[in-house]
Amino acid sequence: MTSGNPENMSKHNKENSDERFPLLSRTQDEKVATDKYSGASFHGSVFNLSCTIVGSGIMSLPATLKMLGLVPGIVLIIIVAFVIESSIEMLLRFSKAGSAYSYGDAMADAFGRIGKVLLQICIVIYNTGSLIVYMIIIEDVLSGSTSKEVHHAGILEGWFGEHWWTSRAFVLVAVTVVIFFPLMFFERIDSARYISVISVGLAIVFLLVVIGVTTFKLVDGSIETPKWFPAVTDSTSFLNLSTAVPVVVFAYICHYNVHTIQNELADSSLIQGVVRGSLALCAVVYVMTGIFGFLLFGESTYTDLLSNFDTDIGVPYSSLFNNIVRISYAGHVILVFPTIFLPLRLNLDGLLFPSARPLALDKKRFVLESVGLVLISLVGAISIPNIWVAFEFTGATMGGLLAFVFPASITLKDPHCIATTKDKIVSVSMIILAVVSNFMAIYSNLRSLLS
Repeated sequence: MTSGNPENMSKHNKENSDERFPLLSRTQDEKVATDKYSGASFHGSVFNLSCTIVGSGIMSLPATLKMLGLVPGIVLIIIVAFVIESSIEMLLRFSKAGSAYSYGDAMADAFGRIGKVLLQICIVIYNTGSLIVYMIIIEDVLSGSTSKEVHHAGILEGWFGEHWWTSRAFVLVAVTVVIFFPLMFFERIDSARYISVISVGLAIVFLLVVIGVTTFKLVDGSIETPKWFPAVTDSTSFLNLSTAVPVVVFAYICHYNVHTIQNELADSSLIQGVVRGSLALCAVVYVMTGIFGFLLFGESTYTDLLSNFDTDIGVPYSSLFNNIVRISYAGHVILVFPTIFLPLRLNLDGLLFPSARPLALDKKRFVLESVGLVLISLVGAISIPNIWVAFEFTGATMGGLLAFVFPASITLKDPHCIATTKDKIVSVSMIILAVVSNFMAIYSNLRSLLS
């Protein structure tokens, strides 16, 4: 660890600038550009990592509590936060021992080139699926959706009626051109810190509205007594409870951005505080969303909570509150884009051009890859009206690898002989958790497809 003396710290940062900014080349131009950048702040990094974590998973948490009951559901959300923190801590510790400045470098240090390639493939699949799902959410919120012959009107359709310019495809193309294309040109994740603040703020607005409406109905006496514990009557109902685990686990995945955020920090030693602060913030938001969302709708809670906000919710100005909830969440999802897109582009580039000069210094390659990825996500969202089941297959599998299997495997491989007995026990437990979670997610999806 470097000295706390400012002069020593500055010298240390300059000497290691090549390592702290791995997207740039090892040239004198890079040194000049790096010296002009003083590094990301602690608070900005917390919001960027929090924005990475909070995504579509938040909408399934009330349904998770509906399945498990209030007490087990809350306990699960909190326990998973601690397990995720443990997996990130091990990943960072072994990365430091191996002088690895990215998740891929840590995998390469333990398993060679094949380990890095495997990780990059997982991130590309997982993040591409995430972007497509987010785009579908935006379509559903703004233009409406139809599920099992039941039509849920979108915000624009409710305001202006059905027109060609309120259709799903047109609205998504417009959002892509006006918002996604400008956001895709960020080169550093720290450049998105203000957008991340707004995104997290919109998620909190959504939460505050849910809390306010639920409190009003509690005072009014129209809230049903919640289910505190699950009703287990047979083996099938018990197995159904297990399907809640992957929903919570994958709501916390952020591992692919941790190294990037650490590399951009003015003081990289603060990364553990950033991780703990982000996970604590997200855990509070998740617990509150789960509790108040479940209390508000009870046994009528849908798997996607947004679907509950297209009818009268039983309070004055119901339509206004419905619109606030849906608009704030749509805005949140839109602004999550940079924190998902940057690691996607970086890892795709590593797969396609492993020996090329850094992406940030090749503008043509940078633009072509960026536009290509956005267009692929756009076409996927337009062509596939409902990707939830397909995404749960890839998301569960890839997410389990990213969050648990890879960090635990690095620890068990222990290339620098620093793993403790506790580390190895935790690692084996995480792999078991990931395998069980993946199996239950796939089992649940197969059963829903065949039923």
